[in-house]
Amino acid sequence: MMSSPVVNILTFKWGTLYSAEYVNRLYRGVKAHLHRPFRFVCATDDSSGLADGIDAVALPEKPAALTNFYTYEDRWPMIFIKLCVFNPGFAGLEGPTLFLDIDQIVIGDLDRFFDYRPGEFCIIRNWVEWRKTLFRKIPFCGNSSCFRFDAGEKSGYIYRTFLKEIDFALDDAKFTTEQAYMTHAVGFDKVNFWPDNFVRSFKRSCLRMWPLNHFLPPKMNPDTGILCFHGHPSPEEAIAGYRGRHLNTWTRPAQWVRELWEK
Repeated sequence: MMSSPVVNILTFKWGTLYSAEYVNRLYRGVKAHLHRPFRFVCATDDSSGLADGIDAVALPEKPAALTNFYTYEDRWPMIFIKLCVFNPGFAGLEGPTLFLDIDQIVIGDLDRFFDYRPGEFCIIRNWVEWRKTLFRKIPFCGNSSCFRFDAGEKSGYIYRTFLKEIDFALDDAKFTTEQAYMTHAVGFDKVNFWPDNFVRSFKRSCLRMWPLNHFLPPKMNPDTGILCFHGHPSPEEAIAGYRGRHLNTWTRPAQWVRELWEK
């Protein structure tokens, strides 16, 4: 019986907002839930504190084309750094690669992320608050917290498109987020969205509807593969309880998040 080929898990860490323990937690979650050989890569400006088994590499260098944009010239790394993962040769990556933001919790089977539509580009469909979908369609836009691509020349066109269209990509009037541009650069006909239970938003899937969120703790969906925290509440805020500016973002403390976070 042939063994499974090695796959890649890739994450980024820079600055001081997130500690090395975020990366280590993510690594432990991958080890517990991925049942095939893998290389875990963290592109970072500070590799101190990373666990054994994590391959620390340098962050991508700022593309020369960005120097023409004075508003971005002194802001590297920045969110558009994610487009650089498609540059052939980055970190020596080849083949199936799953990118994960470090503030997520792996809680279920990860093998499905490589078995689903192999060889194709897959990403979360960006979550939209339900009330904003009452009178308009959900935008065709990915959420770049979790996406899979084939590293190497197969995805090189995405990086080259970014360099060629960099003024277009950084135009806030056209793309308000890096993930909206990424969806465009991949090509709408090549984008596949993960099934809903592969990656769930804590904010959109676990919080109770207002006003129940003020009285009942967030609910857990046991078939979830990855629990994604985007914006507020963060994992720590979900554990402690969060009182946001809007009544529908308040949350009671979630003990089950603590148990997952501290594994």
